[in-house]
Amino acid sequence: MRFMVIVKASEASEAGVLPTPEEFEEMGKFNEELVDAGVLLAADGLQSSAKGARIYFDGDKKTVVDGPFTETKELIAGYWLVEMKSLEECVERFKRCPCPAPGQQTNIEIRQVFEADDFGENFTPERREAVERMRAKVAENS
Repeated sequence: MRFMVIVKASEASEAGVLPTPEEFEEMGKFNEELVDAGVLLAADGLQSSAKGARIYFDGDKKTVVDGPFTETKELIAGYWLVEMKSLEECVERFKRCPCPAPGQQTNIEIRQVFEADDFGENFTPERREAVERMRAKVAENS
């Protein structure tokens, strides 16, 4: 099972405050543990919402709103994409994660990623094949 572990933004991350060398070191060690365990698929931090935009959809109408966005606790500052046997394993592994916003109350959110079988029969063999072709193309591009 794949899980996305979402790091919530903080006032500091939204202000563009970068981690200290010690914080980089601590998080780097945790990331190395994930790599050594063979469970890390991807991970990145995100710049503040001031450098982003949202696209709101209302039927066919689309409205673009530039950042920054005000609800800091609802924003995302980074993520890991990991492969684990279960949600419980993922929770146990990420309980060892260093605090992503030292000195502040925060949380990380763990969400299971949809797999093809999760979509049932509406995800037709033709659609599965199209998705596999797209994934192969993405792999070629990386």
